[in-house]
Amino acid sequence: MITIRKSEERGHVDLEWLNSYQTFSFGSYSDPAHNNFRALRVLNQDRIAPGKGFGAHGHRDMEIFTYVMEGSLAHRDSMGERRVLQPNMIQAMSAGSGVIHSEFNASQAEPVHLLQVWITPAVEDVAPRYRQFAYDPSEKQGRLRLLVGPDENPPEPAAFIHQDARAYASVLASGQSLEQPIALGRHAWVQCAQGNITVNGLALKEGDGAAVSEERALTISGAGPAGGELLFMDLA
Repeated sequence: MITIRKSEERGHVDLEWLNSYQTFSFGSYSDPAHNNFRALRVLNQDRIAPGKGFGAHGHRDMEIFTYVMEGSLAHRDSMGERRVLQPNMIQAMSAGSGVIHSEFNASQAEPVHLLQVWITPAVEDVAPRYRQFAYDPSEKQGRLRLLVGPDENPPEPAAFIHQDARAYASVLASGQSLEQPIALGRHAWVQCAQGNITVNGLALKEGDGAAVSEERALTISGAGPAGGELLFMDLA
């Protein structure tokens, strides 16, 4: 079963400096029919104006990762991390027993466009941890590139999270396809980050998501004139 979550049906906040769409209930947006999907709790698509952002605020007992499509995001936190996140990088933070951080557009001239994902952890009150690394963009061309997962020694560099879940990124040219099996009892979420894709023949545009249950495999293809960029999440 594949259920499409349409972009235009999501929650929406426009504060001039922040244009945000929320797939699941978040902040002032509340929809009991869309509170989460399995351990996937938050999936926000944000565009942040130059020089603007979120001041210092706290998180606890949540696995948070950020995926930038355009621009750059400055991160500071109570663990002493001072980083700038750009496309073809991944940032993951286990908030654990508590962390305070801020996130700002690192540019005074260009907006930043990103997806932020929160995953409910399997354990609580663990020590906070942070991981950020870059990868070659070719690593996600035509294939799923692992970003985060529960493995301390993954097959390719990836950030650790405290949950039986894995997230991957992929860029597919128009007409290019990949086949992804889904193990028995597992679920998946596919988010079209940019452009256009199809999932088992169902069309997704930027901002659309697909909740997948009781499927044994997916065929994901780039569509439209330019193909698409996506996140794929494998969930228990």
